[in-house]
Amino acid sequence: MLLNTNRGFSKINNIMTIDNKHVVALNYILHTDGENNEKVLVEKSDAENPLTFLYGVGMMIPKFEENIKGLTTGDKASFTILPAEGYGERNPDAVAQLHLDMFKESGIPPVGAILPLSDNNGNNFQAVVLEVTPESVIADLNHPMAGKTLHFDVEIVNHREATEEELAHGHAHGIDGHSGH
Repeated sequence: MLLNTNRGFSKINNIMTIDNKHVVALNYILHTDGENNEKVLVEKSDAENPLTFLYGVGMMIPKFEENIKGLTTGDKASFTILPAEGYGERNPDAVAQLHLDMFKESGIPPVGAILPLSDNNGNNFQAVVLEVTPESVIADLNHPMAGKTLHFDVEIVNHREATEEELAHGHAHGIDGHSGH
């Protein structure tokens, strides 16, 4: 018997499953495809620091959330997210020449460095230094995962309904509801 579909309960054994307005803690391993179709490790979480987030509020890639919806604590899943469903395809025109004056305080970054930047609307993003010339730093404005197929292996560590405070703040306060502030 279904207890309450609006609260993320499954039909099997009345176990609460991941749904909108839940705080989710999970461990993950992320790989992309390498040059010769081998998987390349990008990053992974560990048991002491699982990825914890508020589900269904736009914090995660929508396809990522779609793949974990309905899972519960202890469940494992493996899935692939194509570039169009993840960070999009690479835009070869998304390159900027940043004047050296921008780096007076921090120093000139080396090729390959990741730069934290903000646009005119205050949105934060990252750029990768492609080249340093006598006049400027040339940076790739594409997301580092743009154009890449993402392969995830996840294990749900825990999940619960979000508190009213978390919903008002728009982010999780840790898996216990009291951390992060």
